Amino acid sequence: MDAKTRIDELKEILNEASTAYYVNDKPIMEDYEYDRLMNELIDLENKNPDLVTPDSPTHRIGGEVLSKFEKVVHPAKMMSLADAFSFDELKEFDKRVKSVAPNATYLCELKIDGLSVSLRYVDGILKLGATRGNGSVGENITHNVKTIKSVPLKLKDNKTLEVRGEIFMPKESFIKLNMEREANEEELFANCRNAAAGSVRQLDSKVAASRNLDAFLYYNLDQNVKTQEEALLSMKAMGFKVNPLYKHANSIDEVIDYINEMGEKRPELPYDIDGIVIKVNEMELHDIIGNTVKYPKWAIAYKFPPEEVKTKLTDIVFQVGRTGVITPVAIFKPVFVQGSLISKATLHNEDYIKEKDIYINDMVIIHKAGDVIPEVVKPVEEDRGDDIKPFVMIDTCPSCGSKLKRLPGEADYYCLNDFCKEKLVNELIHFSSKPAYNIDSLGDKLTEQLFEGGFITDVASIFRLKDKISDLVLLPGLGEKSISKLIDAIEESKKNNLDQLLFGLGIRHVGAKASKLICKKFKNMDGIMQATLEELTNIPDIGDAIATSLVEYMHDENNISLINQLKELGLNMEYDGIEIKESYFTNKKCVLTGTLSSMGRDEAKKIIESLGGVLSGSVSKKTDILILGADPGSKYDKAKELGIYIMEEPEFLAKINE
Repeated sequence: MDAKTRIDELKEILNEASTAYYVNDKPIMEDYEYDRLMNELIDLENKNPDLVTPDSPTHRIGGEVLSKFEKVVHPAKMMSLADAFSFDELKEFDKRVKSVAPNATYLCELKIDGLSVSLRYVDGILKLGATRGNGSVGENITHNVKTIKSVPLKLKDNKTLEVRGEIFMPKESFIKLNMEREANEEELFANCRNAAAGSVRQLDSKVAASRNLDAFLYYNLDQNVKTQEEALLSMKAMGFKVNPLYKHANSIDEVIDYINEMGEKRPELPYDIDGIVIKVNEMELHDIIGNTVKYPKWAIAYKFPPEEVKTKLTDIVFQVGRTGVITPVAIFKPVFVQGSLISKATLHNEDYIKEKDIYINDMVIIHKAGDVIPEVVKPVEEDRGDDIKPFVMIDTCPSCGSKLKRLPGEADYYCLNDFCKEKLVNELIHFSSKPAYNIDSLGDKLTEQLFEGGFITDVASIFRLKDKISDLVLLPGLGEKSISKLIDAIEESKKNNLDQLLFGLGIRHVGAKASKLICKKFKNMDGIMQATLEELTNIPDIGDAIATSLVEYMHDENNISLINQLKELGLNMEYDGIEIKESYFTNKKCVLTGTLSSMGRDEAKKIIESLGGVLSGSVSKKTDILILGADPGSKYDKAKELGIYIMEEPEFLAKINE
């Protein structure tokens, strides 16, 4: 048999096996046999590169590396859906639909929490995979889409068409990925959606291939069918993976019953969902019902309320913060909440625990405050068993054994020992962290390792590590390349702006925002060290607590000595302030969500701040503008719920160019 014949035969066998396993969930081949045939195909293609075709399953391994993402214009706009947050809103949607199309029925589909994708096939071969982007223009991610095993590289017939759906990361893959990242001291992904979005935007397709992504398809632009249900069945027949948990509903009451049913099943699903999509099932009615500029009127997305999950609180442990504050932390059986596997949450302080009436071994309700921070909502008193234990606040530091002190007027207990090991380590971790001095390569675990080995004892000693290279190579896990990278990162960080240094010093009450305001006022470290209480409190948003803490810090002999050492070591002591211009954004509180196609998040932040705006990380009633990029997250939902002004990217660009 010649090479071409065998390659064609292997492609057909392997593609059929992939469809059976990843799409139909009915394996027809053992993993060992699949791997053996794949290795044979790889070997043949390596020997005959002219015989490699776009539908070869070897593309799923990855290997293509791009220098940048190309823009893709969508022939038909990828519209988003209007959201409903209550059943009353769904009933209003039903009234609007029935007023135009009284015989309409609905198809309900799970709203997968991933990112939208468009797939174009020419003569049955996958030619293009693209992100939604702003709806009109996305990015070419074909090299990464090909690594998703449930996406067919070749259709069963030779059709030319475009289908759309959702790329997602299964919960199991998410857990495995974060475990690997934690072991490598890399920043963890917040949830399944962020992990999927970060994976498909890798320039190296091998990275995407290693992430075990999946995809459900739900829309065919070229479909010649009468209903949405028929469309799903026809796509499944073509070899696309379609979510089987859809429901045909004859009334809005049946829709609501389905939502309640899926809401109960949600925690058990192997992937994350954040709602239910409701579409008019009859295709012929779509044009009659029509569209708005942004949304189709014949469809709506019901968004689940913040997810609450019940689990068992097995212990309460104590952490020592960099300021010495002692924080009780709840340890509970790991549960998935809004796309993240969580196993602990802060309980803040003794008063909080007593007020909530929380016992060890209680069943508790967990949710994410602001859709981000894990929080114990309340105990489930009716599930309280005989094994509960009352919480008892400790009176000595769990790290150094020093007597704790509760300061007047405060709920927190503090370790006042300046030489407490956990305090010192957390001070160093805070200093090098991304929000503070942002020393690349110096992660939490490495900081602890260097502290334990006596290589760093305070902030100044970080910048003396370059003198200890011959000793550093003896540490386990540190090779010459990683040490060189670390030293380079430390030297490069010396150029950081002064506000990063001030925040990094970990002065009580002096956060990132306060540091920036203080540096803008005094311009350099000498000015800050000489600042008076009156001068500081005259700065807007700088109160007595911040001012008093800063003045006390700057008059302490040990702190003065540390700052002088940092000066001698070459750290930047000047503030390179951005010139603030009067603009539409002046004094407005802005929040960014999603991905901007025209610039990165850091660039957008600098522009907003240079125009007098204030950038916040979360949406609240005080937010003035939500700047909307592609594939937005829960901030978008919160902004709509609060009636915050939502500014899309074209308007944002127009405003900053005025």
